[in-house]
Amino acid sequence: MVNALARVFIKDHENISSPAVRGAYGMLCGMLGIVLNVLLFAGKFFAGTISNSVSITADAFNNLSDAGSSAITLLGFKLAGQKPDPEHPFGHGRMEYLSGLAVSMAILLMGWELATSSVDKILHPQAVEFSLLSAVILIVSIATKLYMGAYNKSIGEKIDSAAMKATGADCTSDSVATAVVLVAAVVGQFTDLMIDGWCGLLVSLFIVRAGIEAAKDTIAPLLGQKPDEELVQQIYSIVMENDEVVGVHDLVVHDYGPGRLMITLHAEVSSDGDILYIHDVIDNIEDELKAKLNCAATIHMDPVVVNDKKVDSTREMVVQRIISLFKGDVSIHDFRMVEGPTHTNVIFDAVIPHKYKYTETQVAEMIKEDIASITEGDYRAVVKIEYSSI
Repeated sequence: MVNALARVFIKDHENISSPAVRGAYGMLCGMLGIVLNVLLFAGKFFAGTISNSVSITADAFNNLSDAGSSAITLLGFKLAGQKPDPEHPFGHGRMEYLSGLAVSMAILLMGWELATSSVDKILHPQAVEFSLLSAVILIVSIATKLYMGAYNKSIGEKIDSAAMKATGADCTSDSVATAVVLVAAVVGQFTDLMIDGWCGLLVSLFIVRAGIEAAKDTIAPLLGQKPDEELVQQIYSIVMENDEVVGVHDLVVHDYGPGRLMITLHAEVSSDGDILYIHDVIDNIEDELKAKLNCAATIHMDPVVVNDKKVDSTREMVVQRIISLFKGDVSIHDFRMVEGPTHTNVIFDAVIPHKYKYTETQVAEMIKEDIASITEGDYRAVVKIEYSSI
């Protein structure tokens, strides 16, 4: 149904790289979520009232909170679609992440409130009145939530929206929670076991878990998470397919919201090349990255010595020694040599993983000692330590 609505209401609905199309998908799914969740709330609240079931009532208010969450998501997509302005030159795309965070906080609050009411029902149990109407309402709710989970997950993956994928996971958790409520009602009807409060508590735990997972998915990009490995490989492939580029390092992907990426990197080029020609090549690479990956790119040129047998052989020797010394955990770039009357400085940057077993100082000292131990010549390492950004 969502895809059919998209074809009717979203112009150029297949162009998911467009922020406007992404926003339209978010608003469409948000409005549909509000309507369905309000209907589910009304049905479950009625069923919970006539059956005196705290777990059904708790599940009803869970759907009401989901309607509020859909409204917040809808607002987030609307705000995220605003054009850049002087105060926000990179746009408002992160509003989508902030709206997702607000949704997760609302889910956690609702889970806590339902947990406290369920504990009270456990301490003061009351009989639950089972009816065929209540059972039908709950079964319809399970089917509806499974459908909502499927379309939110599908559209979320299609437009790469963490907020919508989190909503899809929340809907799937809701269907499981409602199934637990249905089991409680059936058990209460055919046995003397009063498990309504316990099932309400279990529902609240499902809600809290969904809130925590949603918060993780939205906090990570706000803090600055590691870029997707496939995206990194695409960037390297586009840049390195140009013969003038001999190496790439210091790649950083800045996330200003879905579909709003900025890339910065250093491209190693021959120090003997025509700087005006190479600058033109770099400009073309930036344009290609924008066209193929829908991102802004800024590339810094790093001139390096190429086709010098002594430099090449020394670089290769240093690389192999560092690979052996750190078991492949450390890499180098920006290699240069400065020969003097008494010794030769080998100058380079060394990249180490985050939370590495050695400190920056330890890595630098280990490299200097290893380079100084080379017997073929009097080498001294001048090394700068930095952490990997990918």
